[in-house]
Order: sequence, then structure tokens, then C-alpha cells
Amino acid sequence: MHTGNTPTVADRLVRLIHGEAPERVPFVPFILGFCAKDAGYPVSVTYEDAEKSFYTQLHTAEKYGFDGTPLYFYASYGAWEFGGEVKMPQSQWEQATMITQHPAESPEAVEALELPPVGATGSVPLALAFSRYQAEHQLPVIGAPQVGVFTAAGNISGVSKLARWLIKQPETAHTLLRKATDHLVDTVGLWVEHFDPAQVLPFIGEPTASNQIISPQQFETFVLPYQRELHEKILDMGINSIVCHICGDQTANLPHWQQIPFSRDGFPGLLSFDHRVDLQQAIDLFGADNIITGNVEPRMIQDGSPDEVYHLCVEKITIGKTAPRGYVLMSGCEVPVQAPPDNIRAMVQAIEDHGYYR
Repeated sequence: MHTGNTPTVADRLVRLIHGEAPERVPFVPFILGFCAKDAGYPVSVTYEDAEKSFYTQLHTAEKYGFDGTPLYFYASYGAWEFGGEVKMPQSQWEQATMITQHPAESPEAVEALELPPVGATGSVPLALAFSRYQAEHQLPVIGAPQVGVFTAAGNISGVSKLARWLIKQPETAHTLLRKATDHLVDTVGLWVEHFDPAQVLPFIGEPTASNQIISPQQFETFVLPYQRELHEKILDMGINSIVCHICGDQTANLPHWQQIPFSRDGFPGLLSFDHRVDLQQAIDLFGADNIITGNVEPRMIQDGSPDEVYHLCVEKITIGKTAPRGYVLMSGCEVPVQAPPDNIRAMVQAIEDHGYYR
């Protein structure tokens, strides 16, 4: 991870991770497809061209003046990697990849499912190439495994099938979650082989475990053991911090997330929350040991006026600045591709006007 004298767009974030208080709150918007569109490319290059994806994100951060660090991520991870099929975004309203064929939609298919060769299938070669650009530019290597265990499992089988198995065939759900966990651990191990573990920041997005899909009791049984194991094994590889986007309304799951480690050796984890989670509650529960990021509503970034976006950001900044280990202004999920550029500028203006620590 870059700690030298040459500044990068990620310097404030890096200093915060290393326990140094930056002069102002970092602004890392969680912005992917927007960058390709803003540069005049189709959104699909975000997911199928590592070089263009990296440089459009880097140039967008420099153009708008935010503290971004490029990221390769898509929430459909697991389907393509286990032999299913995905479709790249094509229309102006498509923001990310979509699963067109799940690789294991029956209990028999789950039993027969084999772990894919590490680094050889789906998006993994693209993500690894993307991380090489991160390392070459002395930026944090934010990468694998991309999603949490439950989301990966849902992408392999289909979320509706997985949800049904939780109730009717729990042994099938556990078999699938076991295989998803093993694959994600293996994938992080590939990053540790190629990069300094101290430079690697695994990114884990977990939307499918939200309370819009499963209950907190189901989370405790089917998510907590596997997610905790994943984090423990990642940290045992010598990685210091994990970036975790707790997507959707997971308010009822938060006590279970408290039982999962996000960092080691005094480093903070980085926890990102959906706009449906109260930011002050997130700080109260996780802020003593973790950097809290979030959680501006993406819909407002797309549909609100610049003035509305500005004031919403000021509200989040005011609360976030009380976080003991630090705060990062961020969208509550990916910034919509169709967000007006003036709304990104409004977010930058809010951080410049109200983000400085005095």
C-alpha cells in the first residue's frame, strides 16, 4: 500500500487506515459504471476490460476531485466463475452484469458442483489484471473476493432457490455455502500469492443476506458461520483489513455482524452501509474498531437536485465525523450510471465545505 511521498487519489484513505488522521473526511463515492459512461465508453468496459475500467475510474476521480481508488466489483460474482453465464450491461438503464444461467439450480447440481480452478474462470482473470494496475500505481489493491458467501451461493443457485432450500432442504444450502466459502478463500489466496498481503484490501459486498430476503435467525444459521470463517481465514493470510459493504436493510443482522472480524493487529476494518441502515447506529455498534463509510441514498444521487444531494451529504458528514476510527463519505451502494455529473460535484462541494476537521 502506497505510503511514499508521491500523492495519489487514495492518500487520505490510506492515512486513515494506518491510524493517521487526515485533515478532512475522505470522499470515496463507490462509483464504477458512471466512470465509463462519463469517459464516453459503454458501461460494459467496467466489467470486461481491466485497463479501461481502471483508467476511467482513476481519471474520473482526478476530474471531479474525489478521493477514489479504482475497484473491480460486480454483485453477480459466483455464477460465471462456477460455469454459469452472465450478460454484460447493454442498454442505457443497465448498470451491471446480469445472470442469465445459474450453474447449480437443483440439489443434485449442488452436490456435483466442483470448485473452479483458482484464477482461471469468470471474472477472476479480469479482476487480477485490474489489481495489477492498482499495484503499479501504488494504490490499495482492493479486490477479491468481491462478494460474501451468501451472495455467492445465491448467484450460483439463484436467490429464490437458495431461500427455499433454507427452509425445505437446509442440507443442500449448507453444502452450497461450504463450496462457496472454500472458493472465496482460495480466490483471496491467489491475491496473496501475487501481491504483498499488507497491500491487499479484500472487498466483500453482501446484499443477498439483507433482511429484505432472510430473517436474522436465518442469518445466524446460514450466514454467520461461513462469513466469519471467510474473514478469519483472510486475516490469517496476513491481510490487515477487510472492506465490507453490508448492503440492503441489515439492521436486524447487525448484532451478528458484530461477531465477525474485519481486521487484525490494531488496524481498522472498513464497513460500508446501505442508506437503509441508520448511520449513527452503525457508528455506535462498529465505530470503535472500524472506519465507517456511507451512506448517501443512491436514488437521491440520480434523481435529486444538486442542492438536495449537497444537504444530504452535509447531514451524513456531520454524523460521520463523530466516528472514533474515522469516517468516509460514500454512496450507500454504487453510484447510478445515470447520475447527473452536477450531483457528483455537489458531493465534492459538501466535503470541501464541511468535511474538514477543525
